Amino acid sequence: MNMNLFLKEIRKNAISLILWMAVVILLISVTMSMYRTFVNNQSQVLGMMNLLPKGALQFKGISNFDDLFSVMGFYAVNNVIYMMLLGSIYAMVLSSNILLKEEYNKTADFLLSWPLTRSEIFLSKLALVFLNVLLLNIVAAAVGFVSILIVKTGPFSLKPFFILSLYTFLLNLLFGAIGLFISTIVKKPKPVTTLSIGLVLIFYFIYTISKITESAAQIGYLSPFKYTNMDAMKPGYGLEMWRVIFFAGVSLVLFTLSYRTYRRKDIYL
Repeated sequence: MNMNLFLKEIRKNAISLILWMAVVILLISVTMSMYRTFVNNQSQVLGMMNLLPKGALQFKGISNFDDLFSVMGFYAVNNVIYMMLLGSIYAMVLSSNILLKEEYNKTADFLLSWPLTRSEIFLSKLALVFLNVLLLNIVAAAVGFVSILIVKTGPFSLKPFFILSLYTFLLNLLFGAIGLFISTIVKKPKPVTTLSIGLVLIFYFIYTISKITESAAQIGYLSPFKYTNMDAMKPGYGLEMWRVIFFAGVSLVLFTLSYRTYRRKDIYL
């Protein structure tokens, strides 16, 4: 990794990261501020919830309506899905363009004129992707934790909170790996932002359908969202190592394939 290039990428992507952080902070803060109002109107809320199909809440990790009235259940339903979806979009948009932009912006010639190897370029940009995704998740978790402390009406367990945060980070990182891999196999040097956002939304739609429609449950395994566990209020909820191994393993494989492909790729100057 080249530190000068890494720091250069940090500066270039700082504004985008700050804007995404601001959006996440706003969404979490506003949503959690409604918790006490939500709890104080339980009868009305339950009346509306009973009209919904059970699967409509199951795909958000709620198996029991009463779980919604615990601060952890409320957080899981409303905010984790924000970060799982928005965080994944951010990770994929960032990673899919971090290498490719040098080609479609016609700066690859300038970059490759530095005393840098392709390995150094790739690893520097990969480090930036990892750092930014990590920082976004840390900020989201910190805001979520503070919000829970402010609005809670009783004790809550920290364990589900940290596990949900870890699953969210691993999911975002996996989409970052997918985006980076796509950027190394794209033939024409052009932005793939629309494709990146579309893929995340398609995977989320597949996951949603699999949770709501029992007959389509199996297709959910095509989506990375399926391998998270948002059922934080379920008794015995804990960190499942097979899920961690899945996310870490697939991400590592994709990062490795991206690295090998980028080293051999014809760069458009």
